[in-house]
Amino acid sequence: MEARKILLVEDDPNFGAVLKDYLIINDFDVTLAKNGMEGFEKFKKDTYDLCILDVMMPYKDGYTLAREIREKNQEVPIIFLTAKTLKEDVLKGYKVGADDYLNKPFDSEVLLMKIKAIMQRKATEIKPDNTKFEFIIGKFHLNSKLRFLSYNGEEPVKLSPKECELLKMLALHENDLMPRELALTKIWRDDNYFTSRSMDVYIAKLRKYLKQDENVEILNIHGEGFRLVVKK
Repeated sequence: MEARKILLVEDDPNFGAVLKDYLIINDFDVTLAKNGMEGFEKFKKDTYDLCILDVMMPYKDGYTLAREIREKNQEVPIIFLTAKTLKEDVLKGYKVGADDYLNKPFDSEVLLMKIKAIMQRKATEIKPDNTKFEFIIGKFHLNSKLRFLSYNGEEPVKLSPKECELLKMLALHENDLMPRELALTKIWRDDNYFTSRSMDVYIAKLRKYLKQDENVEILNIHGEGFRLVVKK
């Protein structure tokens, strides 16, 4: 898979270089700009999956740059980095179209998790299969509109709304990884410890339904998510 492209605009050369290296180590393709003017020039010349902008920069600050980026592209996610913690500054950032905000100094792993969560969310918003509502899963037939799951043509079981949405999402990713954050943000609209535990309960319920077919199972991919395996 091609590396996701990130535009990093940061006027502190040392911090910028360290952050760029960290993101490259984590499989991102990173372009570094040292101020807002250079950042906008680089943005116009290429296509990026995400922008990380420092707020306080000479020549052109992060807010101005974000506004210019938004005029050209409404969709690209923007994360602000700032030493400012005032509520007004945070609100200003969201008003110009930020997707998230990190106060300096921050844990680079937190930034990484935010990047992954935002990219997953954007990917689902444009996923083309979301109109599909009938699925064949081994010997099972799922009708996600009626929430009916039937085995081998037998009397269907009526799933709860969340059971149905979760099974549909797994079916859309059949034999592939369904990231945990994706289901949490799409179905539960939240990604925290409690919703994560709640999802595990629903996965256990789905496993009970699916155990009738030995060629179908939901695998737990540690730290990543789940995989609906259907042996052909």
